[in-house]
Amino acid sequence: MNRQRVIWLAIGLIVIAVLAVRVALGDMDNPFGSARNFGVWLAAFLTLAILSFLYKDNPCYRFAEHLFVGVSAAYWMVMGFWSTLVPNLFGKLAPKLASQWFLSGLATQRANPVYLVPLVFGVLLLMRLSPKGGHLSRWALAFILGTTAGLRLIAFLTADFMVQTQSTLVSVAGLGQGSFNFERLFWDLVMVVAVLAALCYFYFSKAHTGAFGRFSRLGVWVLMVTFGAGFGYTVMGRIALLVGRIEELLGLWLRVI
Repeated sequence: MNRQRVIWLAIGLIVIAVLAVRVALGDMDNPFGSARNFGVWLAAFLTLAILSFLYKDNPCYRFAEHLFVGVSAAYWMVMGFWSTLVPNLFGKLAPKLASQWFLSGLATQRANPVYLVPLVFGVLLLMRLSPKGGHLSRWALAFILGTTAGLRLIAFLTADFMVQTQSTLVSVAGLGQGSFNFERLFWDLVMVVAVLAALCYFYFSKAHTGAFGRFSRLGVWVLMVTFGAGFGYTVMGRIALLVGRIEELLGLWLRVI
């Protein structure tokens, strides 16, 4: 047994010991006393089941994993039905019928037969579940991919490319609110040099030798710093989630903090 498993086994034993003491003293809530207590105990069990993977793969972890995937899929399916299909499809094709069955506010709309086209495409997508009609889903999938690519291209061109270009076009005169500012000048120069170095790294029409090669290698460092900062931000976000779960375990469940 390696050191990591020993550490996690010791943490598990400590949690069990604290839990046993709390139960013996009568400080723990009955998990079946109320819906809130049951939810706290269920959340604690699922959290510990997921964390048990740090020790090794086990049935508890697989149960929590499958439960999370299943509940997430069911949740987004229900959300998609009520927030997309009902108002944007059924409410457009048959407003009165949809108002009687689903949402009462849809009766004020007018029926639009144009929405038969997305209905047909939706049925074609479901044909992938059929062993013999799976090829029909390619028509709908090709239309969706082509339309989405065309719409997203304009959105990304405006939101990413143009905005990043405008952010790079900064003043290198060190002018901040009409006066000279050395700090602003320094960081503006750093950003301009970093952007140019990163772009030079992806310029393959010229050999990366000499001064150009050294400048392109600076672009490698710029990319490494950028990716490292993005990865660090992601790690900090995950640590924040972990801290929240630990606080709930120690606060709402064990009540030691």
